[in-house]
Amino acid sequence: MSDEPGLRERKKRATRQQISDLASGLFLERGFDQVTVAEVARAADVSTKTVFNYFPRKEDLFLDRLAPLGEMITTAVRDRPAGSSVLRALRDMYLALLKAKNPVSGYAEPRYASFWRTVTASAALRARVREVVQDLEDLVARLYAEAEGIDPHGLRARLAGAYVLAAHRSVYLTAATRAMAGTDPDTITAGSVRAYHQAFDAAERALATLD
Repeated sequence: MSDEPGLRERKKRATRQQISDLASGLFLERGFDQVTVAEVARAADVSTKTVFNYFPRKEDLFLDRLAPLGEMITTAVRDRPAGSSVLRALRDMYLALLKAKNPVSGYAEPRYASFWRTVTASAALRARVREVVQDLEDLVARLYAEAEGIDPHGLRARLAGAYVLAAHRSVYLTAATRAMAGTDPDTITAGSVRAYHQAFDAAERALATLD
C-alpha cells in the first residue's frame, strides 16, 4: 500500500507527458491555432476535462518546458552558496542549463526551428510567452528583494527582475534566430555563453549604482 501514492504520481506524470507530446506533435504539424483541445484529447484518449486538469490553458500544452523555470529560479536563488549574489546565482543557473543543452536556456540547434516558427506564427502563443516572462520577472524581483532586504516594489528590485529576464529573452531569441538560419549548434552555444556573461555583467554594474 505504501507504494500506491508514488505509483499514482508516476502515472499522472506519464499521462501529462503523453498529452503534452501528442499536442506538440499536432501543433507542429498543423499549426497551433488550427488544432483544438478536443482534438488533443481524442489523440491522447482522454477527456477534454482531463487535458484541462493538467494544462489550464491550451497554450501551456505547447509551452510546457517553461513550466519548471520558476521553481528553478527560486531554488537557484534560495540555495545559492554563501557570499554569492542573486545575479551570480542566476547567471550560473542559466549557464548550467545551457551546458546541459536545455532549450529553455537558449541552447539551440536547427531541429528546434519548427517549434519557434510555430510560436511566432500564433498570436496566442506569443501573448502567453509574454505573460510567462512577466510572471518570471516579478518572481525575480521578489527573490532579489527578499535577499537584499529591500522593497519588492521598489526600483532596484524591479530592475533586477527586468535585467534578468531581458538577458534570458535576448539570448533565447538570438539563439532561435541563428538556429532557424542553420547556424552550427556549437557556434550558437558559444555566442549564448558570451551573451549571458555580458548581460549579467551589465546588470550587476547597473544595479550597483542604485540605492
